[in-house]
Amino acid sequence: MSNSPIVRDALDNGLRILTEPMNQVRSISIGVWLTRGSRHETAERGGIAHFVEHMLFKGTGTRSAEDIAQQIDSIGGQLDAFTAKEYASYYIKVLDEHLPLALDVLSDIVLNPAFNPEDIEREKKVVVEEIKMVEDTPDDLVHELFTQGFWEGHPLGRPILGTRETVESFTADSLRSYFRDAYTPQNLIISAVGNLQHDHVRKLVEERFGHLKPVTAKVHEEAPQVVPKVLIRNKELEQSHVCLGTNSYAQDHADRYASYVLNTLLGGSMSSRLFQNVREKRGLAYAVFSGLSAYRDAGSFTVYAGCSNEAVGEVIDLVVEELRTVKSAPVPAAELQRAKDHLKGSLMLSLENTASRMSHVARQEIYFERQVGLDETLEGVEKVTPEDVQRVAADLFAADALSATVLGNVNGLQVPRERLDLQ
Repeated sequence: MSNSPIVRDALDNGLRILTEPMNQVRSISIGVWLTRGSRHETAERGGIAHFVEHMLFKGTGTRSAEDIAQQIDSIGGQLDAFTAKEYASYYIKVLDEHLPLALDVLSDIVLNPAFNPEDIEREKKVVVEEIKMVEDTPDDLVHELFTQGFWEGHPLGRPILGTRETVESFTADSLRSYFRDAYTPQNLIISAVGNLQHDHVRKLVEERFGHLKPVTAKVHEEAPQVVPKVLIRNKELEQSHVCLGTNSYAQDHADRYASYVLNTLLGGSMSSRLFQNVREKRGLAYAVFSGLSAYRDAGSFTVYAGCSNEAVGEVIDLVVEELRTVKSAPVPAAELQRAKDHLKGSLMLSLENTASRMSHVARQEIYFERQVGLDETLEGVEKVTPEDVQRVAADLFAADALSATVLGNVNGLQVPRERLDLQ
C-alpha cells in the first residue's frame, strides 16, 4: 500500500492529473482541485472564492441545480466541495463504472457555471446565514477571532466566508471576472483514487478539459508578520472559550515532523499533557486540545480550551506552564514513542479510504509538487529525537511569542503580557 504507483501527468495546457489505483475497492473518488483560495483575494472581495464554490452548484449552461443533484443521486454518488485558504476542491465518489458520468458532471460544474443573477441574490442570503452561524458557534468564533488578530491585515487572517458587506457586494460580473482569472488549466489539478486505470482517466480528462487555453496570471504571495496580542471579547455565554497560539512552520519546513510530534504530545491525544493536566487531573475544561495549521509560507500552533468563566485565568496559567516545561526538560522516551505511534497510527488510518487518499495526493502536489510517500512520512516521524522536540519547542515558544484570545462572559478579565511569558 505504501509503495503505491501514483502517476503524475499533465495535459499540454498545464492541467495536472494524479491517479492512484486501489484495486481492492469498487469505488473511485475524483476531485478537481483549484490552487487558489481565500488568501488570493483582495480585502474588498473577501469571500469570493467560497461564494463562487457555492455558485458552481447552482447550475451550468445545460444543467439546472436540480439536474446536477438528480444525476449524482441516480448513480448513488456523493458530490461535495469546500474552500480553504490556499485551495478549493470539488469532488465526487462513485462506483467505478460511473466514472465517465461523474467526470462529465464535475467538469460541467467547474467549467460552465451559469452565474444567474437571481441565484446569486438567493445565495447571498444563504452565505450571510452561514457567517451568522459562526458568530453563534463560540468554539469556531474564538478560532476565527484568534486568526484575524494573529495574521492581522494579511489575507491569511481574513475569514474564508468573507463578511456580510463583502458578500452582499458581489455581482455576476465580479464573480465571472474572478472565475475567469482563477479557474485556468495551470491552477487545476485532477486527483483520482480507486479502481481505475490511469490512461482511461487521462482520456476522460483530456476530452473535457483539453480545450482550455493556458492563461498566465501570477498571484502575489507575501508571508504574514505576526505581532503577538491579547484579545478579550465579552459575550453572554455559559462557558468561556480560550485560544492561545504561537508562530509555527510552513508546510515544507525541515522541522515539520518534530512539530507534529510536539503537537501530539502537548495536546493531540487523550494521553497528551494538556488533556491529562487540564481536564483529567483538575477537571477545569471539558475540551482542551492543540493543533497545527500550515500554509505555503506560514503556520500557527494553537491551544484551545472550553472552560467555566471563573477558570479562564487558571487554564491560561496551566497552558503557559506546559509550554515552558516542554522547552526546559527533555521528553521521556516512553512518552515520545507514544506520541509517535499515535501520529503514525492516525495517519495510516486516515488514508484507508479513496476520498481521503484522493485529498492527500492532491495536497502533496499543491505543496510539494511531488508525492511524499507514506514510508517517507512515517520515517520522518520515527526519526524525531527528544532533542529535536526540545529545540523546536524553544524555537516556537519564544519568551514573548504567545497570542491569546478569550471569548466569554469574562467582564473585567485582565491578561497582562507577563502572564503569557514563556521564558
